[in-house]
Amino acid sequence: MKNQYYTLAAFATLFLASCGALGKKDKGGAMPNDGQLHGIAPGTRYTLPKPPGMVFIPQGTFHMGPSDEDPAYAFSARNRSVSISGFWMDATEITNNEYRQFVQWVRDSIAARELGYVKNDKSGNEMVDWTKVKTIKWNDPTTLEKMSGLILPPEDRLFGKMELDPQKMTYVSEYFDLKEAAKRENALKPRSSFIVRDTTRIYPDTLVWIRDFAYSYNEPMTQRYFAHPAYGNYPVVGVNWKMANAFCQWRTHFLNSYLESKKRAQESDFRLPTEAQWEYAARGGRSQSMFPWGNYYLRNKKGCLLANFKPGRGNYPEDGGFYTVRADAYWPNDYGLYCMSGNVAEWTSSIYYEGSYTFQHDMNPDVRWNAKDSDPPRMKRKVIRGGSWKDVGYYLQTGTRTYEYQDSTKSYIGFRTVIDLPAPSGRKK
Repeated sequence: MKNQYYTLAAFATLFLASCGALGKKDKGGAMPNDGQLHGIAPGTRYTLPKPPGMVFIPQGTFHMGPSDEDPAYAFSARNRSVSISGFWMDATEITNNEYRQFVQWVRDSIAARELGYVKNDKSGNEMVDWTKVKTIKWNDPTTLEKMSGLILPPEDRLFGKMELDPQKMTYVSEYFDLKEAAKRENALKPRSSFIVRDTTRIYPDTLVWIRDFAYSYNEPMTQRYFAHPAYGNYPVVGVNWKMANAFCQWRTHFLNSYLESKKRAQESDFRLPTEAQWEYAARGGRSQSMFPWGNYYLRNKKGCLLANFKPGRGNYPEDGGFYTVRADAYWPNDYGLYCMSGNVAEWTSSIYYEGSYTFQHDMNPDVRWNAKDSDPPRMKRKVIRGGSWKDVGYYLQTGTRTYEYQDSTKSYIGFRTVIDLPAPSGRKK
C-alpha cells in the first residue's frame, strides 16, 4: 500500500490521456475490442527536442574523487568507481539574463494579482491572466501607485523615484518530497503529508560584492553587475542554494505549463546536479584527469591560462578577467560544457558530509538533506564544486570538494541545472 496514492494518480493520468493513446485502433479511432492485449500509451508521441542551451551527458562509469594528492590529507573524498545514468546539463552557468527572466516572471505574476489581472481555470483555481499582464505600463507612475505591495515605501526612495522592492520578490513553490514518501514507515500517510510548500526571496543579493571582501573597493559591481546589459551573459551570483532550487522549480513549472497547454506529456523536473553528476560531467570522459581539459597544468603549450581563477600569488587579470567573465568563455570540455573549472563555483544538490563517499551507493550516488531553518548549521552545508575567479588552482580540480551554507549568498557562487530526458535521437553509440 505504500505507493497507492501515486499509483492511483498515475492511473488517473493514463485514463485521462487514453483519448490520445498510441496503439492499433479501428477505423473509428477507438481501441479494438477483440479481447486481446494491445496496450495504451500515456499520451502523444511527442518527444521534447533538445533543450535550449543544454548538452547531453551520456551514461558511463568513472573514478570519483581526487586524481592527485590530497594536500590537506583530509580524506573527505576517497577515490572510488561509480556509474552515472545519462542526463542533460546546461552548457554554461545560468546567466544574469536567464535568471532575469525568472525575476521578471515573478514580478509580473505578483503585479497581476495586485492589479486584479486574474481569472479562473476550468477547475475553478485562480490563475494569472497573462494577456492582461502584457498591457502593464511599468513606466507609468499611476500604474505603479496601484502596486503598493511591490513598490518601495516613500522613505526608502532616492529622489522620490518609485522602484520595485527586491524583498517583495518571492516565489511560492510546491513539490513532492519523494524520498520522505518512499519510507516504509510513511506508507499509510496521506499524500498531503509529502507536499512541500515554500516561499523564497529570489532577487539576487547584489551587496555580496562589498560584503565578501573587506577593505576592497567593489561598489561598481554591486551597482551594475545584475542591472547593466554589459553583464547579461555573465553568470548570476548572489544566489543562495534555496534561490537556485526555486529557479529550478519555476523552470519546471514554466515548461510543463506550456506542454499542458499543447496537450503534450509532462517532462522531468529541472534540478541542481548531484555532486557525482557534476564531477562526472566536469571530467568530460577523462576519468583520471585533474582538470576538465586533462593533466597536469593550468596553461596550454602556448602559456595561455585555461580558466578564470587566481593565478600565481594574485595576478587576477592575467587570465583575461578581473572578476567573472562570460559564461561561455574559454574552451569547453569534451562534453561541450563551459567553465566547469573557474569563473564561479557551483551549487549541487548534495549535503556536505566528510564521510559520505564511504557509504553512498555506486549507482548514481546521492546524499541529500532538506535542512530547515531551525536545523543546526552543520546540516545546512551544501557541496559546491569547480572553484571560482577568486580561488587558487587547487579548487579548479574536478575532484576537489568544498561547501557553503545553503542560506549564504556569495559573489563567487552560481549554478547550472540538469534534467533527466531521453538521449537525443540519432546519437552515435
